[in-house]
Amino acid sequence: MRLTDGHLGNVRSMTYKISVNGLDRTADVDGDTPLLWVLRDVFGMTGTKFGCGMALCGACTVHMDENPIRSCITSIDSVGTSAITTIEAIGNTPAGRKIQKAWLDLEVVQCGYCQSGQIMSASALLAGNPHPNDADIDGRCPATSAAVGPMSASAKRSSRPRNRADREADHAPRSPRANDRRN
Repeated sequence: MRLTDGHLGNVRSMTYKISVNGLDRTADVDGDTPLLWVLRDVFGMTGTKFGCGMALCGACTVHMDENPIRSCITSIDSVGTSAITTIEAIGNTPAGRKIQKAWLDLEVVQCGYCQSGQIMSASALLAGNPHPNDADIDGRCPATSAAVGPMSASAKRSSRPRNRADREADHAPRSPRANDRRN
């Protein structure tokens, strides 16, 4: 749905209504504006990051109708009535909660810049395949293999009942990170 200026046929900005994290939002932008910039610049949702701008690194990953997409190359006019989920709301989903918990438990965070994209990719994998094997996990995180541990841990955790040791481990003090520069 686009408006034109009549006789010249030039595309002007128009108002797009999209669903983001369960809320209807509106943006007055050009139709070819990448979803990433709408999320960050128009809606002020800065959890989704700009990385390469070519859909290679995954830092800009969000879910569209529960499928991972690269928001840096997805235009706002292609979203239509699809539901968009960002890192700000992924913890409200069962797979997202598991991945975020595993991320913290295993102290995966590195520099943190692309973590939102990694978590979004990992959450999509677990939502579609609660028991992925190593082959399923390979390639889900182009930036680093650090995501493999949380995905495997989340899959294992979800595939068996939790016992007393699991519950106690949830509350045990965590060891300091080896790469923490504050030590």
